[in-house]
Amino acid sequence: MNHGGIVYERLGRGEPLLLLHGLGHRRQAWDPVVRALAERYEVFALDLPGFGQSAAPDPDHPFGISAIVDTVQAWCESRGLHRPHVVGNSLGGAVALELGARGLASSVTALAPIGFTSALEMLGSRLLVGGMRVATRVPAKVWHTVIDSHPVRALTTLALHGRLRDPRGGLSRLDLAVVTRGSAYTRLAPEVVRYSFGGGRGVACPTTIAWGEDDRVLPIRALARVLAAIPHARQVRLMGCGHVPMENDPATVVEVILRTCRTTPAVPITDPAPAA
Repeated sequence: MNHGGIVYERLGRGEPLLLLHGLGHRRQAWDPVVRALAERYEVFALDLPGFGQSAAPDPDHPFGISAIVDTVQAWCESRGLHRPHVVGNSLGGAVALELGARGLASSVTALAPIGFTSALEMLGSRLLVGGMRVATRVPAKVWHTVIDSHPVRALTTLALHGRLRDPRGGLSRLDLAVVTRGSAYTRLAPEVVRYSFGGGRGVACPTTIAWGEDDRVLPIRALARVLAAIPHARQVRLMGCGHVPMENDPATVVEVILRTCRTTPAVPITDPAPAA
């Protein structure tokens, strides 16, 4: 489905629940958990602006985390979704928390969200971003050969899943389109590595921060900073999971999400119609 330039999948009935993917990913990242969640909720898995099938803002327009939050907020308002439950991974986790800080979420479940790691811990990510910038100046055929090589695929798999085999038994591949010059990834990545979540005290809704023990992209040490930023947040350590835990252990991730959602009273699916 496409609404307001945002492409999404909708499944199930009940209170609304948004699923927001990470940087360079797409809505299909949630495939391992979406059907289980749809047994209890009306689930919306979104392609964030510039990723998957959703269009990126015009190059002349601002494109950053705040702009993405604004877009998701406007999308919810245009559909009449009132304070949905919001679940996000990595970049999507930060968007979920920012929506919570604006009072726009009934609950927030953030899986390894950006915004809590130190400058030193982000060094690897900064080097990766620099490498991606160089890559945009390399002929596409050469770059495709590099990213499809066994060593690069092995390192990608290790970074995302904390092991040298992904949950499907193979090796992960980078999406070549993601790292082309002017792509949403290359426009957004520099801000992502600098971003620090500062709205913790404003997140009043039930909040869970869950982190994979084997996350090689954003170290689990960042969990220690979450409590200082969001004192009431529940912290969950996900054993045997990497940076994309819904692929490593979908059953546990579903339970983490459901437990967070169950701590809130029921919310209307849409805003009530105005009185006649």
